[in-house]
Amino acid sequence: MDLGLSGTRVLVAGASQGIGQGIAEALLEEGAKVLLTGRSPGPLQAAYEAFAVQHGDRVAQHAADMTATDGITGAFAAMEAAFGGVDAVIANVGGGGLKPGWDVNDDDLAYALEQNLTGTVRLAREAMRHLQGLEGTSLTVISSIAGVNALGAPHSYGIAKAGLNHFVANLAKEVGPAVRVNSVAPGNILFPGGSWERNVAARPDAWQRWIDWEVALKRFGTVREIADVVAFLTSPRAAFVTGATWVVDGGQVKSTA
Repeated sequence: MDLGLSGTRVLVAGASQGIGQGIAEALLEEGAKVLLTGRSPGPLQAAYEAFAVQHGDRVAQHAADMTATDGITGAFAAMEAAFGGVDAVIANVGGGGLKPGWDVNDDDLAYALEQNLTGTVRLAREAMRHLQGLEGTSLTVISSIAGVNALGAPHSYGIAKAGLNHFVANLAKEVGPAVRVNSVAPGNILFPGGSWERNVAARPDAWQRWIDWEVALKRFGTVREIADVVAFLTSPRAAFVTGATWVVDGGQVKSTA
């Protein structure tokens, strides 16, 4: 299916590896022009070089912290320099490695909210300044099923992602019909270098039993399965979709009501 993304100018945050890199790949394959961003110049350069072999000048890169205002504004300036503007933004920012339990100190709580909520709100704020006034623009936020159900994730992470989903729903009402705003909530996604790869390597049988019990499809998800949903939401095929959180988890979340 042609998603109608040829020539669409997309900024993908966190694109040097994992889900973000997969999203960039899916968009480039659909003919989009993509700016890759990431904190670490080395992995970002490697991703850029791999994509440039096939996609040439339809891909560019900019190293920046996409939770920080200066990094965000710099990335949009790089987008303007590379492609003359932006039509869509993928806010794939955040981080795990957070402490479980209710007794979280102030610094750890602030870090969790900064990485998984506040940083994305800053990115969305700047995105709205660039996307409004153009036709067919969109912002897609990468969230988590931890913000949809209570699944045993660290409280600070779940709180941040739930807040993110709420923010998306409210922002969509504020800026519609000028910009479509949606979030995608991945489940357990297995990819090289990710946390699930480390978990499975340490206790493969235990984690597979857990997946068999919790997930209807009885397997981990892939990066491409998230990327395909994001590509659809970015495209004009999703023209009547806004303010939604799309759960992509193989049937783990019990209810979104």
